[in-house]
Amino acid sequence: MRTEERDHDVVVVGGGLAGVCAAVAAARLGRSVALVHNRPVLGGNSSSEVRVWVCGATAHGVHRYARETGIMGELYTENQYRNPEGNPHYWDQVVLDAVLAEPLVDLYLNTDVREVAADGPQEARTVRSVTGWTMGAERTTVFRAAQFLDCTGDGLVGHLAGARYRIGREARSQYGESWAPEVADEALLGSTILFSTKDAGRPVKFVAPSYAKDLATTPILRNRVLRTGDNGCDYWWIEWGGELDTVHDNERIRDELQSVVMGVWDHIKNSGEFDAANLTLEWAGSLPGKREYRRFVGDHTLTQQDILGQRQFADRVAFGGWSVDLHPVQGMYAEEPGARQRYADGVFHIPLRCLYSANVTNLLFAGRNISATHIAFGATRVMATCATLGEAAGTAAALCAEHRLTPRELAHDRAGLVAQTLLRQDASVIGVRNTDPGDLARGARVTASSTQDVLGTPRGGARADGAAPEGVRPEDAGADGARAEDAGADGARAEPYPLARDVALLLPADPALDAVELLARTREPGGAELTVELWGTGLPENGVPADHLATVTVPVPPGGPHWVRARFDHRPARPHNVVVVVRARRDTDLYLGDGRVDGVLSLRRRAEGDAAVDHDIPEEDGQNVLEWSARELRRRSFCFHAEPPTAAFAPDRAVGGYQRPYGGPQMWSSAELADPADADEWLQLEWDGPVVLRTVQVVFDDDVDEYLNNLHRHRTPFEVMPELVRDYRVLVRGEDGRWRTVETVRGNRRRHRVHRLAEPVRAGALRIAVDAVHGARHAHVVAVRAYEE
Repeated sequence: MRTEERDHDVVVVGGGLAGVCAAVAAARLGRSVALVHNRPVLGGNSSSEVRVWVCGATAHGVHRYARETGIMGELYTENQYRNPEGNPHYWDQVVLDAVLAEPLVDLYLNTDVREVAADGPQEARTVRSVTGWTMGAERTTVFRAAQFLDCTGDGLVGHLAGARYRIGREARSQYGESWAPEVADEALLGSTILFSTKDAGRPVKFVAPSYAKDLATTPILRNRVLRTGDNGCDYWWIEWGGELDTVHDNERIRDELQSVVMGVWDHIKNSGEFDAANLTLEWAGSLPGKREYRRFVGDHTLTQQDILGQRQFADRVAFGGWSVDLHPVQGMYAEEPGARQRYADGVFHIPLRCLYSANVTNLLFAGRNISATHIAFGATRVMATCATLGEAAGTAAALCAEHRLTPRELAHDRAGLVAQTLLRQDASVIGVRNTDPGDLARGARVTASSTQDVLGTPRGGARADGAAPEGVRPEDAGADGARAEDAGADGARAEPYPLARDVALLLPADPALDAVELLARTREPGGAELTVELWGTGLPENGVPADHLATVTVPVPPGGPHWVRARFDHRPARPHNVVVVVRARRDTDLYLGDGRVDGVLSLRRRAEGDAAVDHDIPEEDGQNVLEWSARELRRRSFCFHAEPPTAAFAPDRAVGGYQRPYGGPQMWSSAELADPADADEWLQLEWDGPVVLRTVQVVFDDDVDEYLNNLHRHRTPFEVMPELVRDYRVLVRGEDGRWRTVETVRGNRRRHRVHRLAEPVRAGALRIAVDAVHGARHAHVVAVRAYEE
C-alpha cells in the first residue's frame, strides 16, 4: 500500500455543495486547496447518487429577489443552460467542471477521512493533519494545512479533532425557542431514499422483491399521498431513522427505506388504483440522503428567533430563506403530516461566528453541521444555503491562511474583511454595502447613454381621460372578457383581472411616490370606488406589506377601461420599496399584461382554495409572506404608471454598493431598447485625474427573482435569463482623450465577470458598452468595480 503526504493552505473534507463552494472560494483567493470526498461523484445529496433538489433562499418562489449569487448562483445558471431537462448526471458534470476549472484545487475522490491528528488542551485544540484512505487505489494520504474545513455533513472530522458538538433537540428553556421540546432529547430528522419512473410506451410488469414493504401494514396509505406521476424528491416524505442514530444505524435505515420504496412502487403498479401500466422503474437510490447528525458549537449558535426575526448580524456572511422545516421523528410512519414549516417575512442572515469551532483553533465548517439549534437547523440545512455557507467558510479559511489568523480572530477583529471579500466575489450577502477602499469605482462620477426613469407599463393607446385603448370598441370596453390592446407591458395585450381578491404592486419609491395610475374598469352602472393602500415592507430585504402608510379612495367611472389615480404624496427620508395594495371589489377589474417591469413585482392575496407551497404540507396561519404570493404572476404586471419619474435606475446605482435588490433594484437600467440584439448603450465611470486600471469587474442582472432548481422542480423557460447582457465591450479613455477597447465579450452567460487587463492602463474614464442583451427591453448593469492591482 502507498502512503503519500500532501501540504496545502486549506483542506476541505466533504464534496457536497458546501465543500465544493468552500474549495472553489479558497482557490479563487489564491490558496492551494485539497478537496477530499468519500464518494465517486461530487454534489453530496444533490448528486446523481441521491438526487435531492437543490433548494435555498427562494423557498420554491416564496421569497422575492432571493436566489443565491456567488458560486452557487454560477452552478444554478450554468445548469440552467446546459441541462434544461434536469438530467441528474448532467448536474454532476456541472459541479465537477466548477472544481476542475480551479487550478489550485487538488481533488481526491473516493477518499474517506477517518483519522485526524490534533493536539492542545480541550479548549484550544489545533488540527495538524487528516488522513484519508482512497478506495480502489489502496492509497493512504496525509493532508496537512493551516486551515481545515469539515463539510462532511455528519461532522466526523470535527468529532475526531475534539470539537464540541450537539446531537438532537435542545430543551425549550435553553434558548427560549417556542418550537423546541420541553425536555432535550436525541431525536433527529430522518434519512430518505428516492426513486424515479418513466413511461415505457407499452405495458411493463413489476414483480415486487421479497423485501418490499406491504403498505397496508403501515400508516402510510392513510397519512401520505401517492400519485402516479411523482418522481424523485416528490417523495421526500419517504423518511425514517429520526428515532435512531442516523450514522451508526445507517445500514438499518437504508434497508427500511429501500423496503418502503419497493412497497410504494408495488402499490402504484399492482394495486389497480393507479394508471401505471406503462410505467417502469427507471432508478432507485441505494444511498440514504441524510438530513441531520452532529451540529458543531461555534461562537454563536443560530436560533429560531434569529431566523424568524431576521436578525441582522454585524458579521453576517450568508443568507437563507427556507422555512423552519421540521419533520416528525417517526418520519413516514408518523400519523401527523410529514413536516411543519414556518417562514420569516424575508431572507434571514447567518454570521461568521456560526462557521468555526469554539474550541478547535483552525477548524471551520459549512453545511448542515454549522453551529445552530435543531430548530434553526431546520431552515439552514437545505443545499443552496449550505453552498453559500461553504463559500463564506472557504473565503474565511483563505483569509486566515493569508493573514495568519485564527477564524475567531478573523470574526472578532476583521469580520468586515470577510464580508467585503465576499461582496467582491458577488457572493450571497444582503444588506452589506461595498466599502472596499481599493475599489476605484466608488470615487468615480457615473453617467450613462440613457436611463430608465419611467416606472410603469407602456401606456399604448390607453389614455388617462378614460377613453378606451386602441383596438377595443367603446361598446365592448366594459364587457366581460374584453381585451385592452397595447395597454400592457412589452406592448402585449392586457386582459381584465377580476378583483376577487386583494392584489398589490411592490415597487421602489425613489425618491418619492406621489401617485400611481391604474388601468381599471367596473361593471357597476353608477361607477365604483377602489380602496388603495400604501404600505412599507419593514426591512429592506422584504417584499410584503408590513407598515401601513396611507389609504386613499379612488373613483372608477362606469365602463372602461379607465386610467384612475391614487395619490399618496409619499416622500420618504431615504428611498425604499413600498407595496401598493388594491383591495378586492368583485364588480371591478384591473388589467394584467404579459411581461415584467424592472424593479416591480405583482402580488396577489391568498384566497381559500389556493395551492400550498408544498401540496403535502398544511400551512400554518399567520405567515405574512404566504399571505402575498408573486409566483402566479411572475413576469406579468398590472397596468400602472407611477409618478414622479423614478431615480431607482440612475447610473450611480451601479457603484452604490449593494449588488442586488435591497430596498430597491440597486442597478443601472437604460431606457427602453428598440432592439435587444443591437442595444448601443453604455455606462461610464470618470475620474478627476488619471487612475491606473488593472482589473475591472462587472456584475450583470440575471434576475435573482427567477426561481431555479438543479432538477427543475419548477420549469423555467429561459436557458439564459433575458435580462443578462449578451455582448459587451470594456473601453478605457487614455490620457490622450481617445477611447480604446481592452476587452470584448460575445455570448456572455455569466452574471459576474472579472477582466484582468494584460497590462496596467492609465485612464481618465472607463466605459462598459452594452451591444446586446438576451431579450429584455432594457440594458442592466448591477455593479462595476475597478482596481489598480
